[in-house]
Amino acid sequence: MKNTLEITPLKSWLDTGDKPLIIAGPCSAETEEQLVSTAHLLANTGKVNILRAGIWKPRTRPGEFEGIGSIGLEWLKRAKEETGLLTATEVATAKHVEEALAAGVDVLWVGARSTANPFTVQEIADALQGVDVPVFVKNPVNPDLSLWIGALERINRAGIKKLGAIHRGFSSYEKTAFRNEPMWDLAIQLKTACPNLPIINDPSHICGNRELLPYIAQKAMDMDMQGLIIESHIDPSVAWTDAKQQVTPAALAELINHLTLRKADSDNPSFEDKLAELRSNIDKLDDLIIQKIGERMKIAEKIGEYKRDNNVTILQVNRWDEIVQKRTKLAEALSLGSEFATKFLELIHNESIRKQNAVMNSQEQPTAEA
Repeated sequence: MKNTLEITPLKSWLDTGDKPLIIAGPCSAETEEQLVSTAHLLANTGKVNILRAGIWKPRTRPGEFEGIGSIGLEWLKRAKEETGLLTATEVATAKHVEEALAAGVDVLWVGARSTANPFTVQEIADALQGVDVPVFVKNPVNPDLSLWIGALERINRAGIKKLGAIHRGFSSYEKTAFRNEPMWDLAIQLKTACPNLPIINDPSHICGNRELLPYIAQKAMDMDMQGLIIESHIDPSVAWTDAKQQVTPAALAELINHLTLRKADSDNPSFEDKLAELRSNIDKLDDLIIQKIGERMKIAEKIGEYKRDNNVTILQVNRWDEIVQKRTKLAEALSLGSEFATKFLELIHNESIRKQNAVMNSQEQPTAEA
């Protein structure tokens, strides 16, 4: 079901031409010289639309650098005056909103920790009542699409129509190459639920290191996201926060120059005809797959009846292990990803168990003769 957010199109309030929106700047405003110098270098690249800088930094543990505070807003103002760049910062309380707006900050964003707390989001939304300012909402720390959409709805109901989302990845207990797992499927689900909502990608927080930034940035463009928010510092080696994921303005410009930008569609008739043909083939195959899964579940129901009549448990671990081993090998031979194959088999298995469980409990067990 489509969401009914009232959104002002991105291009109506910020014209980036045919290029993606680029928001860049240091993770934290550290000193006036650091922020203003970085801003000048970013502006000179001609690639950046908005200067970002963290003024208040929510840290995991007390005692860490928690931002320079309100004085940093004056530095942002100076950077804007000298470079012409719009400015953006994160807000986490009503006081943050009031101070940022009073200082002339052009764009606000709600951080991942704040998005996860509806009370915090509502406080921010209340402070935004009657204000016409663009607001971006980062995904919550944990993979919860409802929380993400709920935060967007709260901000939208406060009258904010210049609204966007930031995909910055999600926490995961599994150790991977990423600081935060991209979980692209959740970004796709948000795009499907809110098709008119601009979504930009935050490769800095997904990667956690600068080496992976080009890969994630390109994938975001290929996923038809409207832009990027990337942390850039005049000298990342001495950055007070998140040094490993920040890049110099020159490196940022190089990254952007190497992005391949693709269109969402084409006006080439032959392309459209061929695409329609291929999609028709996919539709037929999808119908066939669904039919075959339906047939499989009918057999699962019969197995459930047989197990019920013979007092046998539903779950057979050895059989499940056998299925996984055989089918994942087949999937690998067919050039299908092992992660996809495993998830697909788990979905099939869970539905099969649900079907068998329904059969098991659909009627009383035969009673033993007295």
